[in-house]
Amino acid sequence: MALPAIFDKLRLPIVGAPQFIIANPELVTAQCKAGIVGSFPALNARPQSLLDEWLTRIKDELAAWDEAHPDTPAAPFAVNQIVHKTNERLQQDVESCVKHKVPIVITSLGARQDVNDAIHSYGGIVLHDIINVTFAKKALEKGADGLIAVCAGAGGHAGGLSPFALVQEIRAFFDGPLLLSGAIAHGRSILAAQALGADLAYIGSAFIATKEANAAEGYKQMIVDSAASDIVYTNLFTGVLGNYLRGSIVKAGLDPENLPVSDPSKMSFAGGEGSKAKAWKDIWGAGQGVGAVREVVSAGELVARFKREYDEAKRELCAG
Repeated sequence: MALPAIFDKLRLPIVGAPQFIIANPELVTAQCKAGIVGSFPALNARPQSLLDEWLTRIKDELAAWDEAHPDTPAAPFAVNQIVHKTNERLQQDVESCVKHKVPIVITSLGARQDVNDAIHSYGGIVLHDIINVTFAKKALEKGADGLIAVCAGAGGHAGGLSPFALVQEIRAFFDGPLLLSGAIAHGRSILAAQALGADLAYIGSAFIATKEANAAEGYKQMIVDSAASDIVYTNLFTGVLGNYLRGSIVKAGLDPENLPVSDPSKMSFAGGEGSKAKAWKDIWGAGQGVGAVREVVSAGELVARFKREYDEAKRELCAG
């Protein structure tokens, strides 16, 4: 099955993952101008009224870009909605997406048909984060248009399954849009994701170390300085299993080798505040692919690197 026409403007098969706190209009528009989908969590716009301003700004800036660069139009953007019962803003944020006709909405931590119906009402599409086949089938039953397989090694909230296992199981019953997440930080890995059966790579951690990202300089440098062995998988900080930089855990005065287990029932996304915000401020999320990130560059420069590596990997395979 071919990808929806909304992805035709992509110059590289990448969706930038919506990272809590990190993703802002500067990063999103830079990603879109570079030819990949840029995205941000609705909860990053605080207070809620700021979401309308962000959406207007992003749309206006991308429209101006398209007018000035007709041969290289911007890729579409996406907004992430946390569909968890504790997200008190969900209804308002969805209404904002409908008002601005956001082309792509990414839903996480729950699937709801009413949310999907709202996005479909104006022709938008919904991609849903999943970590296993059970959640994948539930998302499709509720009307999701595509799936994001969040596999082992992904930054932030991540699953524990190998992409080889999860993608092949999903492709046994679903031939629609499939994105793959998990330690993808090199053009060769983007091509590998397609070889596995995914349509698009879903990349987050590498974009933390970009000039536009809303991350502390120490966070960006820690991404550059870290390797896969510096990633710790724990549910302590939000109640959901995720991957974090060992250095930030140590800096917070904790022992990465002896972290307690959190009670998942304490998870809360109320207004985007509370423990989740604190966790992402003090404890820094990142995926196992950070070893491929060697310097802080602009988002456009990072996408250009991915393109060179992707094209080279294709040539090498064809030559072989």
